[in-house]
Amino acid sequence: MANEGTEIAEETEEMIDQKEPDNPVSAVVDSKEMRAVLLTGFGGLNKLKVTKKPMPEPQEGEVKIRVKTCGLNFLDLMVRQGNIDNPPKTPLVPGFECSGIVESVGENTKGFEIGDRVMAFVNYNAWAEVVCTPLDFVYKIPDDMTFPEAAAFSMNFVAAYMMLFEVANLREGMSVLVHSAGGAVGQAVAQLCSTVPNVTVFGTASPFKHEAIQHSVTHLFDRNIDCVPEVKKISPDGVDIVLDCLCGENTGKGLTLLKPMGTYILYGSSNMVTGETKSFFSFAKSWWQVEKVNPIKLYEENKVMAGFSLLNLLFKQGGCNQVKTAVQKLLSLYDQKKIKPVVDSLWALEEVKEAMQRIHDRGNIGKLILDVEKSPTPLVSESS
Repeated sequence: MANEGTEIAEETEEMIDQKEPDNPVSAVVDSKEMRAVLLTGFGGLNKLKVTKKPMPEPQEGEVKIRVKTCGLNFLDLMVRQGNIDNPPKTPLVPGFECSGIVESVGENTKGFEIGDRVMAFVNYNAWAEVVCTPLDFVYKIPDDMTFPEAAAFSMNFVAAYMMLFEVANLREGMSVLVHSAGGAVGQAVAQLCSTVPNVTVFGTASPFKHEAIQHSVTHLFDRNIDCVPEVKKISPDGVDIVLDCLCGENTGKGLTLLKPMGTYILYGSSNMVTGETKSFFSFAKSWWQVEKVNPIKLYEENKVMAGFSLLNLLFKQGGCNQVKTAVQKLLSLYDQKKIKPVVDSLWALEEVKEAMQRIHDRGNIGKLILDVEKSPTPLVSESS
């Protein structure tokens, strides 16, 4: 199943140039300015623009990276709308992950050399030609991993791994329900589940994605219908793990699907995003649809309710070592060819609005990537 789960990724390889320059540092342009995507205020796509910004320089303990590619996530769409807790002040440069080449390092920064190929977590500011980030958030990438794959790897595979193995303790013979199975996290979940014997994966996705992803999950359902009765037809006792990035009415229904000793993990709230700008009505509606979780009922039914935010773990809760352990295990699985990031499409920085719209429309299968060196010519047509 691992091989089947990576079929989609193999189809994307033609768009990814795996040959890196022999001397990548020599191509660096000496400039005090760089291109970056700027979010001028919270709201619609018109709040995004590509502009020039001062080039950052690494502080003590930081690594300066000449960015090749950046990851684009549904969370970035929510940030643009201001649809998150304690949003930062604008203007700001969005983005939380990137890959590229080490250009320089700050004082007391050990473990990286100029020219190293790396991927990194960034607390905003990733969608730019150059980023600086503490060395604890930077990882060397395998020689055969492309920059687009690296940008598609960090957030999604780490989140999927930690939810499955650290929070829910996935083991042989268990069953998992994952919403948005065609997205980057959903595909990472499916691949990781295939590394454990006899794991049954139930997934929901838009019907047009079913043919492309049907081999990556065991049972696939239309995201527009109530999947609870369909799952119970197949597994009357329910499932061991539910991974919910939607929130809203799915939360209450998902809890009813859990087996005793099962784990329900909420890691997103994409149902709150209904239009181009933030809707307080949809925000309120989503939360009102969430059944109140009764602690007494949880212990009577032996069920676990959990939440997971990788960025909070990294940037607010000091979880660097836990994440580092997860990355090491994931890179080992990558070297064994058991997992492979699924790249949906590559976009120029100037095409960030179109890329965001594709995520908003849930049109992607796998990860959307911003390619800093790409000319603004779309790789996917509107009819795809």
